[in-house]
Amino acid sequence: MASQTVVQDDLSPAERRRRRVRDSIIGAAEEIFAEEGEAGLSMRRIAERIDYSPAALYKYFDSKEALFKEIREGFFERLLKRMQEVCDSIESGPMLCTACLRAYVETGLEQPGHYRLAFAGFSGEMDVAQDTYAFAASEHLRQMISESVQAGWFRDVDLDVASTSVWSSAHGLTILAVSIPDFPREKPGRRELELDELIDFHSEMMMRGLGAARLIGKLDAGERF
Repeated sequence: MASQTVVQDDLSPAERRRRRVRDSIIGAAEEIFAEEGEAGLSMRRIAERIDYSPAALYKYFDSKEALFKEIREGFFERLLKRMQEVCDSIESGPMLCTACLRAYVETGLEQPGHYRLAFAGFSGEMDVAQDTYAFAASEHLRQMISESVQAGWFRDVDLDVASTSVWSSAHGLTILAVSIPDFPREKPGRRELELDELIDFHSEMMMRGLGAARLIGKLDAGERF
């Protein structure tokens, strides 16, 4: 994988220093992005923020795009771990369920600046090389849908279309939650909504869209997954 989880005690002093500098670079990038948006983010601005020379930064990241990729991979690494934990806890019902969507949104909300930055500045297609967490997470989502089809919870669907559609929906909800303070905001003349309530509805909407008769019947009967 492009990103690896390493126990801090296993690192040498030089490696710990390198990790601290990388974390400082990522933190500075997040701050600048939050203050000025993508247009204000450059390697030179990051270097100024942490009092490093631009040349020194390139020892850690050879471009702004490489920095974005590192942040993106960190998100997908955390997401994959959360998805695996959710799947391991499911005793009955489809693999793709409310707990999965909630885990995605919560993973984004844990570090909202990282989430926004991770999906900014695409120079082309997202890197889907097989040795990336982004690829592993997308394959895990595809497998979750496939297993739900095989178990009779979901109807037979095109797995590529379905997994891309589900991810697009989850990302849309998450980017709103991390970008808009107090989302979903109360609107004049309407009752106050909670994010948990929106996640529940959004999840049921996705499951009904994918659901086979078996799942639809249980949802109609009031069961929740």
